[in-house]
Order: sequence, then C-alpha cells, then structure tokens
Amino acid sequence: MEKPLVSVIIPTYNRGDIVMEAIDSVIQQTYRPLEILVIDDGSMDNTFRIIRNRFLILKSNLTIRYFYQSNKGVSSARNLGIMQSHGEYIAFLDSDDLWDKQKLEIQMNFLSPHKDFMVCYTDEIWIRKGVRVNAKNIHRKYSGYIYEYCLPLCIISASSILLKRDVIDDIGLFDESLSACEDYDYWLRLCSEYPIYFVNQKLITKRAGHSDQLSYKYPVMDRFRIFALLKILSDNHLKQDQYHKTVQILLKKCHIVKNGAHKRNNKDDVKYYSSIIRQYEGNLSG
Repeated sequence: MEKPLVSVIIPTYNRGDIVMEAIDSVIQQTYRPLEILVIDDGSMDNTFRIIRNRFLILKSNLTIRYFYQSNKGVSSARNLGIMQSHGEYIAFLDSDDLWDKQKLEIQMNFLSPHKDFMVCYTDEIWIRKGVRVNAKNIHRKYSGYIYEYCLPLCIISASSILLKRDVIDDIGLFDESLSACEDYDYWLRLCSEYPIYFVNQKLITKRAGHSDQLSYKYPVMDRFRIFALLKILSDNHLKQDQYHKTVQILLKKCHIVKNGAHKRNNKDDVKYYSSIIRQYEGNLSG
C-alpha cells in the first residue's frame, strides 16, 4: 500500500542564519513521501535569499514550497501552512529546532497500525545557549488522555507532534489572537478530546535562549495561559473532572499573577484577576 503523505510546516521569522538547518533535518528524513511548507512570517533579514539559493541547488524527491506573509505571528503562519498543505498527516517544526532523521518514520510506524491514536509526540533534547540542559520533572511526558498533565504548562513541543488532518478539521486552527502560549491553548483543546501517544525517544532537538523568543518578549506567560483556560472553560465541552482540574489550575495561576501585579502596584490587573478568582471559586465550591 502507498504510504500516506506527511505535510511538514515550518514557520520562520528572521532566522535566516539557522532556518536551513531545520529544513535539511526534514529533507534527511527516512520517511517518504513528504511535502515541506516554509511559511516566512514577514522576515526582514536574509531568510528569503538563503532559502532561494538553497532550493536552486536542492536535489530531492520532495515537494518544497515557500510562502511569504506580512508579520502576523506564529499561529497565523502555522494556519497558512495547514490551509496550503495536502497531507493526510501534519507535522510542525519550529525553525530553530531540529529533527532526528528517523523522527517521522518512528511516529508513522506507530500511528499507522494503531487506529485508536491519531496524534503522537516525542521526547526531546534541550539546548540552551549552546549548552545541553536536562528537563525538569514538571516537563515529564505522558501517554493517553493527558489533559490534566497539560494544564500547569505546555509539555508538548510543537516540533515533536504528528497528527492526522482529521483532528485539525475537528478542533480547528491555532488561535491567532494569542501573542504567546498559542501552543498551550491548542494542546489543551486537543488533549481534552483525544488520547495522545508519547514516543519515549529523543527525536527532536530544541534550541532555546534566543533573544527574540516569546518567553523573553512576554515575561508573564501565565497571563496568556489564563486566557486559554478561560476559553476552554467557556466552551462547555469539558467532562466534570476536567472542568474541576481546569478551575483549580486557573485559580492557582490567577493568584500568582495577581500577587505579581500587586507588587508592581498594577491596580487594574489586581482587580481583573481578583474578579476571576471570585467567580471561579464560587463555581468550584458549587
């Protein structure tokens, strides 16, 4: 039987110095067939020239397409890639990350015969400012219905996930209104509905410590996680145990952000997060 097409979506922004390393790690994959969609989110550096020059000499049996859009954020870039892709399966790769050459083959070898799973993700190697670091226990990975484990923080790396297009058709696209934690929002929506298989192999390399990373631009990331938690609570589709665990995490994060706002004498934020706390403490007790 002919193997399914996997579409690999690589969003990038001002990463001309390293984007080809990410692309090459896809080209070197042992799994075929592939299509690669590079979504340039308004780069102002040499990204286009680097990719164009590389494509002119590239010889492979892959379909590689390049799209340019004005800067709208990583969610918009991923969504454009999804809408332009043709694969039965979708994978994402951030342009500062790398794949092991067997990454997709190992994932597809699991997903193809296991029809009860439509999504899987992998373990990862972390490199921060050129130095390998160990993941903390809070980043531990799980298999199955892992919604509750995704509530405190994002344990799924976008570069590690592989999912069937049917799943995206069901839960929708990335939320383009989120400036950060868009992956946290997406994985909550995903994991509240689907079981996720964890491939316990380090098949991606995450390279962190860039000055332009969102965690540097937006230091209080829990603000965005709180927004995502409020969203999923308002959707009214969570099971009762999921709802209560979501509210517990929401309250914890609101207390943390409120206390930080109080120290900065930000009265508006104190008032806002206090109102959420009052509302959901009542919901939880009720």
